[in-house]
Amino acid sequence: MFVRRIALVLLLGVGLALPAPVFSQAMPEIDRRGIPTIAPLLQKVTPAVVNITVVSENNTGTYTQDPFFSPFFAPQKPRRQVSAGSGVIVDAQKGYVLTNNHVVESGGQVTVTLKDKRSFDATIVGRDKATDLALLQIPAENLTAIPMGDSEKLLVGDFVVAIGNPFDLGQTVTSGIVSALGRSGINPEGYEDFIQTDASINPGNSGGALITYDGKLVGINTAIIAPSGGNVGIGFAIPINMARAVMDQLVEFGQVHRGLLGITTQDLTPEIADALGLSVTEGALVAQVESGSAAQDAGLQPGDVIVAINDETISDSRDLRGHLGVMRPGTEFSLKIVRRDGTRIVKAKLKETSTARWTAQSRLLNGAVLAPLTQGMPGYGQVQGVAVIDVARGSPAARFGLRPEDVILTVNKMPVQTVQDLDQAIAQSRRAVAMTIWRHGALLYLLIR
Repeated sequence: MFVRRIALVLLLGVGLALPAPVFSQAMPEIDRRGIPTIAPLLQKVTPAVVNITVVSENNTGTYTQDPFFSPFFAPQKPRRQVSAGSGVIVDAQKGYVLTNNHVVESGGQVTVTLKDKRSFDATIVGRDKATDLALLQIPAENLTAIPMGDSEKLLVGDFVVAIGNPFDLGQTVTSGIVSALGRSGINPEGYEDFIQTDASINPGNSGGALITYDGKLVGINTAIIAPSGGNVGIGFAIPINMARAVMDQLVEFGQVHRGLLGITTQDLTPEIADALGLSVTEGALVAQVESGSAAQDAGLQPGDVIVAINDETISDSRDLRGHLGVMRPGTEFSLKIVRRDGTRIVKAKLKETSTARWTAQSRLLNGAVLAPLTQGMPGYGQVQGVAVIDVARGSPAARFGLRPEDVILTVNKMPVQTVQDLDQAIAQSRRAVAMTIWRHGALLYLLIR
């Protein structure tokens, strides 16, 4: 689970919901004991929430930590590392389980344990770092799935239930309400539109279910904010509408294909609005339009303010990015824009991204799929280098220690920014190849022979 500080952000999440007409939620019923309870609801949905255990090996020791001193130390024996999280069965026939990417991104053996104690080795169908989602598949029969709801219909105050595996204690249920919607700023590198809840969330809840009182899945728990690592009533979940769009692409492609609008935006402030003579004070201000892009085709201009997409209000740049982040190339939609001379509606159609992927030409890196480092990829905006998209199991690249989501920074101290740079630098090496790698915030050193 990833941790960051505003306070301390631990990946997990949960929520609730006031009885809204759109959900027709059932309130706690009075059972034969005369006690208000949601036990009948939980009996239906809890079999669909699973525990996930990931066993991986971590290379530790000086040679992976310090590129300068590493040549003087022998490689250390990899250490076994076990991590745990939660997941939700969303397709009982096909055995699909939704969870967080950070639960399974370390690789290794992934085991899914059901409420009835059956355990299965899981296959990772696909992962998406930008939304922190992953889809697993297990070869199991007689599964229970939770039907998906519509997270767009959630209201602040709706009652929700969070189910997961906190602290690896086993399945645990907590309840609360939806505290806020459309939250962002938790994972700046990704696409954000979080549901905030006050339901108790703790480490291990990551990937668990956020459910309304009518038994519908409305979110995948993903994060908490806590000064000391425990629950303080601020948790977050990925809306199920976003998760469904990502899951559909993971099933079809094994990854997410995102369309490109081709604009650079910034938040509109009251001061900028006043200076530009605009009638609105919120939205995404278009700073630049790329030549030949979908935005140029749609007639967007620098100085336009995007205030809605498909009739959904856009409050700032991050809000716009979150909406566009789950749209495929070829998706058509409408944008409401404000200019100094008035408001208008324009139609746009997303184009394919220009990011190309290559298989490394060098035999030393055979099995690695590489690409330029672009927005949405781990490390973007922090380092410059070549992104590792995938590594085939058992390949030379895998044996040398390369992993998906690594960023190759240098080869024998030579900076590389394109796959061609990388191939050329390796070709010029007469003996061993020393690569500096960025891996989720840490700098590592790999020696390839």
